[in-house]
Amino acid sequence: MTRTAFVIGAILTAIAVAVMIGLGFWQLDRLEQKEALIAGYEAAADRPAIAFPPVPTDDPPLYRKSALTCLEVTGWRHQAGANRDGRSGYVHVADCRLGAEGPGAAVEIGWSTEPVAGTDWTGGPVTGTIGPDEKYRYRLVADEGLAGLQPSAPPSLDAISNNHFAYAMQWFAFAAIAVVIFLLASAKRRKDAAREPSE
Repeated sequence: MTRTAFVIGAILTAIAVAVMIGLGFWQLDRLEQKEALIAGYEAAADRPAIAFPPVPTDDPPLYRKSALTCLEVTGWRHQAGANRDGRSGYVHVADCRLGAEGPGAAVEIGWSTEPVAGTDWTGGPVTGTIGPDEKYRYRLVADEGLAGLQPSAPPSLDAISNNHFAYAMQWFAFAAIAVVIFLLASAKRRKDAAREPSE
């Protein structure tokens, strides 16, 4: 390895190590943010109910109590889910019209072992807990099973991934590995250079 190649390798290694360490500390910062968010969610059950759909604010609406009146069911989604006993099956989500204008809303009306059930529910008042929804961002999970269904499992904090600490450790480990590889390469270069005069 020529001196120029070695210097270039050293510079690239230093840049890579700095970037990886930076990413590790960024993940630790994200860990603090996520833990604060989860703490807010954990306290949500003891807070007053809010309107649905929730108005965007700095106050996270997930896991808060809420209520709505579904004026008309405009569609159905039947998804894998669990009941309050943890039994696997299907949860049944109604897409609802809340008024003449404005956004719709998702209501998880309950759970069953049947892939399609509860579609005879035509709407009405619902009280429940706000959970995430892939279509409307939030859905209201009914406290009681509607249309003869069993109650669904309430939204759970277990669904929130919080592996930022593991990601941070991975980045720090990658940085350490890069340093070790560079040191080994440096040692080999010095060893090769020491042998050159005798050859």
